[in-house]
Amino acid sequence: MSLFMPKFDETVLVRDARAEVVGGDPVGVKLLADSSATGGALSTVRVTLAEGADGARPHRHDNSAEMFFVLDGSAELLSGDDVVTAERGDLVVVPPGRPHAFAAAPGRGADLLIVITPGVERFAYFRHLQRIRLGEVTPESLLEVQDLYDNHFLSSRAWDARR
Repeated sequence: MSLFMPKFDETVLVRDARAEVVGGDPVGVKLLADSSATGGALSTVRVTLAEGADGARPHRHDNSAEMFFVLDGSAELLSGDDVVTAERGDLVVVPPGRPHAFAAAPGRGADLLIVITPGVERFAYFRHLQRIRLGEVTPESLLEVQDLYDNHFLSSRAWDARR
């Protein structure tokens, strides 16, 4: 087993007021720190979901773990074939390769801090999702960039049955 050592020299400080936000209602994504800012250590965003809103459909990351910390509200999270409900203050960590998805719990909103480690340049991915929302590119265009963002979509009966 090898130990990954990120390489960056300066403290990373992201001021809330200066962080870029993509999306809005029902899903807003605040871009906090990308892999290039942290020497590959992590990528992190804050996702705000309106009541019952879907966050991300089932997918996996082959090379990174993903952490979800519920800052407020309640979220449903798929991990493998299990769907769990996480409340304010709860932490869920999904290992590399495991199918996962997330959404606000029915009748509730959610505010999530999401960290991927080791980091992947993901800000462009979230901007791509915004272009899909605006109709500038097709949803199928994501299939062309799955490897680039280590974001591989899949189907999940467990998630479909719950959502």
